[in-house]
Amino acid sequence: MEARPEVSPVDVGMSLVASRSLHERRVVVTGGSREELLKRVRAVAESTATGGAARDGGITPRPVFVFPGQGAQWVGMARELLTSSTAFAARMSECAVALSSFVEWSLLDVLDDADALERVEVVQPALWAVMVSLAEVWRSYGVEPAAVVGHSQGEIAAAVVAGGLSLRDGARVAALRSRAIGTGLAGRGGMVSVASPVDEVRRRIEALGGAVSVAAVNGPSSTVVSGTPEALDVLLARCERDGTRARRVAVNYASHSWQVDEVREQILADLAPVEPQTFTVPFFSTVTGDWLGGERGPDAEYWVRNLRQTVRFEEAIRALAGEGFGAFVECSAHPVLTASVRETLEAAGSDAVVVGSLRRDDGGARRMLTSLGEAFVHGVPVDWTRAYTGSGARRVDLPTYAFQHQRFWWEPDAAPPPEGSAADAAFWQAVEGGDAEALAGALEVDDASVAHLLPALKSWRQRQLVTSTVDGWRYRTRWVPMSTARQPTLSGTWLLVVPEGRAGEAVGPTAAAVRDHGGDAVTVELPAGAVRDRIADMLRGVQAEGGEYRGVLSLLSLADGPPTGAGVSRAGLTGTLALFQALGDAGVNAPLWCLTRGAVAVADREQVGVPAQRMVWGLGRIVALEHPERFGGLVDLPERWDTRAGRLLAAVLAGAEGEDQVAIRPSGMFARRLARATRPGPGAVWRPRGTVLVTGGTGGLGARVARWLARSGAEHVVLACRRGPDAPGASALREELEATGTRVTITACDVSDRTALARLLDDVSDGCPLSAVVHTAAVLDDAVVERLTPEQIDRVLRVKADGAWHLHELTLGMDLDAFVLFSSVAGTLGASGQGNYAPGNAYLDALAEHRHGLGLPASSVAWSAWAEEGMAEGGIGTVARRHGLPEMAPELAVSALAGAVAEGEPNVVIADVEWDRFHVAYTATRPSPFLADLPDVRRLAHAAGPGTRGGRARRPGRQAGRSGDPGRTGDGDARRGT
Repeated sequence: MEARPEVSPVDVGMSLVASRSLHERRVVVTGGSREELLKRVRAVAESTATGGAARDGGITPRPVFVFPGQGAQWVGMARELLTSSTAFAARMSECAVALSSFVEWSLLDVLDDADALERVEVVQPALWAVMVSLAEVWRSYGVEPAAVVGHSQGEIAAAVVAGGLSLRDGARVAALRSRAIGTGLAGRGGMVSVASPVDEVRRRIEALGGAVSVAAVNGPSSTVVSGTPEALDVLLARCERDGTRARRVAVNYASHSWQVDEVREQILADLAPVEPQTFTVPFFSTVTGDWLGGERGPDAEYWVRNLRQTVRFEEAIRALAGEGFGAFVECSAHPVLTASVRETLEAAGSDAVVVGSLRRDDGGARRMLTSLGEAFVHGVPVDWTRAYTGSGARRVDLPTYAFQHQRFWWEPDAAPPPEGSAADAAFWQAVEGGDAEALAGALEVDDASVAHLLPALKSWRQRQLVTSTVDGWRYRTRWVPMSTARQPTLSGTWLLVVPEGRAGEAVGPTAAAVRDHGGDAVTVELPAGAVRDRIADMLRGVQAEGGEYRGVLSLLSLADGPPTGAGVSRAGLTGTLALFQALGDAGVNAPLWCLTRGAVAVADREQVGVPAQRMVWGLGRIVALEHPERFGGLVDLPERWDTRAGRLLAAVLAGAEGEDQVAIRPSGMFARRLARATRPGPGAVWRPRGTVLVTGGTGGLGARVARWLARSGAEHVVLACRRGPDAPGASALREELEATGTRVTITACDVSDRTALARLLDDVSDGCPLSAVVHTAAVLDDAVVERLTPEQIDRVLRVKADGAWHLHELTLGMDLDAFVLFSSVAGTLGASGQGNYAPGNAYLDALAEHRHGLGLPASSVAWSAWAEEGMAEGGIGTVARRHGLPEMAPELAVSALAGAVAEGEPNVVIADVEWDRFHVAYTATRPSPFLADLPDVRRLAHAAGPGTRGGRARRPGRQAGRSGDPGRTGDGDARRGT
């Protein structure tokens, strides 16, 4: 631009966004003139600060649109944007029309009316319109929300943007509810913002006799209260006296308090005509603290609760950060929540970006473009070509990139490492070595002063090292909402395979979902117990038009129902296995999709209806590793079907999102993700008492657990195994445990025998009742999927799955503290060669969720390898280490168990994973969206460059389960032990 003054800066800008590659390191510069732009570009080149430039880079984050409550307003807000943004102006006009049926003032006029904006019945609808219209501006630049969240009245705008309310109903709620506040509550209350954690604020207001309520929890040190003016005056005076920062919010009513009850009936009557709609974008509720489920959006009753209950904003932001959302965009006339969001994210350990839209007295195009730029440089995709629409800009030739010379000759560090690091190391080395003399020298005190303190320091240091190590092993699975294509397209013929006699259940809607989106469907019904050869013959007799199927959809899991006296149903698992084998025999190479219903729980309160169907999910993960080119994915269908569910299923099958483990619910589509688990709270440790039953009790893992139970307070340990006292090492184990003072019973019992197990439980003394069950028993019979037989499956599931179900049923009337199931990462991640092991472990995870839904204690712990003697035959441990799964020290693993049980979550993964090696091997033949949101994996993808976020792309022709696949040893020692 300096060398060619005749070139328009608009043409240069257009050419940059239209013809240059997009790099992770980005800079956006805004300016109102050629000179200003040049000045700011020079500042960027010189790395000096400038208000119009932002720099950073990162992996593409999923954005959340944030909508605040009252407080963002200012006289003249967004007025400039009305003349510079067609998207904003058009949406504001639509909002004005929608509001006109419920208010007597003009939306566009009140933006400049200071007196009008002082009235709640004006300012709240006006803010609603501005927020909805600002969201439209972000969307016009290609920024689509992956989720929305609102604060108080901001949820009305969030519901409209997410599709849960029509624009007219959004206007109705904003206008009529604020009118009820103005006529029924205004002048009788107020609100105060206190810079303190909510627990401290609750203690402060206890003495005010219920006259003050917690209105909103905005962040770790930001709480808003509401109440009567007199009580708030007392609170403000006390805060000032104590040096606690507090300020009065500029409102004269007490929302989110008991006063709202007085206008409840009026609001319900005014909002009765509201017709909620189906969400098109996931909606996280700050009323419930969870995703808002159900087939429809919020009704009149919800909007009363929204005004009455505490706003759980901090909780919502923590949850969204925990589910991997990486950008929070506040759609408001002034950013009133960004500080609280940042504080919450920092406390949660998230590095998500937080940006606003407009600012007070800065509400035009430049401010909006700067906000878009702030999001863009942090990885949010922005379609900058929209900024040049109608400008007449044209492409011009741009100079090539200048080469950057980089030296690769080693040079010494510019500065030596800080001395403190060596001093710290020497200090702790003295502590760990018990060297009182060295420690006294480091502290410059006499030996006697530290002699009595040294044991405590050493103990504390050891505990901290253990805690730090174990915390790094803790993971959990989550379900995160996903946005999908509005109108997915399928093609070709799809084969639907269903259990005989069940074709009218979910099959009709599934076939309709395929046909309604461009594909064709052919249905085959399999008789119960059909074996591999017979299924192959049936498949050969059904030909797709054109000779090739586009995909195969199996609904064979629908044959599974509740367990019977014989144990857990295997029909869906064995049928799916036989189908997959037969497809290969018949030469059908189309990818297999396994559909279940009620196999997974997406939300905490959701019930796992049929845990047996989860076994197909375990098998599917093995098939994906052994035969990546022949497996599509796993989909859990909703109990009730509608056209939206059909569209979501079609979107998954079309592969637009690249997801292969999905649950479809009335509230949308959810994808399975692995996430790091939060650290248990202080003192959150399971302390065993009374009698504890350990199945597989004399095996490697059972014995380790028994030793920990004896040390930790269990009065009586019952060890059940097939050979009982005759098991190898049983006598020595008994002597070791009894030496701790614990009573020990070693008994022969096959846990797959319900009658024998019932007798064992009946023998437990009432004087020392059963308080916990730890199910470690297992039988191994490994094989690759292609060679697996129904007999092998039954042999393994009798102990692993049937035994767990019998324990669940027989202990239902007992007051248990813990019900612990030893699962495996084979069921969580998959592991080649363990198609006969992963399904049983997946069942344990489902059973734990089933019990959790019933309000019963349950902990299914998916372990990776334990370094237990005799558990790594054939070099399994060596291969596991090579692929990034080193064995865990048993003492540390057992200590992790206590925290996992106390935490109360139904599923937890405890695994020592070296992600730089494991992820490369695990995704060598198939990408893994399941791992994509882990910070460890995101860092690897960022370091590897663009296009690697979800793992490597599939490599056609590469066979799974060979040297590049860690799955064969992914369960390692834990598999041998359980």
